[in-house]
Amino acid sequence: MANPNPFLWWLPGAGDAGKPAASLPDVHDKPGHLIRRAQQIAVAIFIEECGEHDLTPVQYAALVAIRDNPGIDATRIAGMIAFDRTTISGVMERLESKGLTRRQANAADRRMKLVEITTAGKALLKAVEPKVERAQKRILAPLGEDEQAMLMGLLTKLVALNNDASRAPKKAAEAAD
Repeated sequence: MANPNPFLWWLPGAGDAGKPAASLPDVHDKPGHLIRRAQQIAVAIFIEECGEHDLTPVQYAALVAIRDNPGIDATRIAGMIAFDRTTISGVMERLESKGLTRRQANAADRRMKLVEITTAGKALLKAVEPKVERAQKRILAPLGEDEQAMLMGLLTKLVALNNDASRAPKKAAEAAD
């Protein structure tokens, strides 16, 4: 019996007659499962490359957003990196406790805290950037160049067209209120 899913040609036992399947078609063939597995793999590779810096992918994204938008507030950071506001508050606390950022009250609205990256945060980003780039290349390395471009194009399109379905949709910096 031929494998009914042409994208699973690499899976041991996929479609081989008389052999137990190495996959659970009702689970493993679903886009949600494959995207979740890809996320697990991407995080694992990021941690392998950047683990010595005690930095998670979300902390990295938040630091980049803060570096590129000095004086931004946590709500806007959450919108820019597509994270919910509850989770981002914990991320902000961890970054501040590590001395990578500092928060101060907004003169116009004392309830709002504005975030800036510290010298230590800038130094960390400079040190970790080559490792982040290496992680991104490792994630895509099993694919050929054309496949990498196709995957990135399709993922970008899928995420953009489904952005509003997210519990934490990505927002532009000025619209992240």
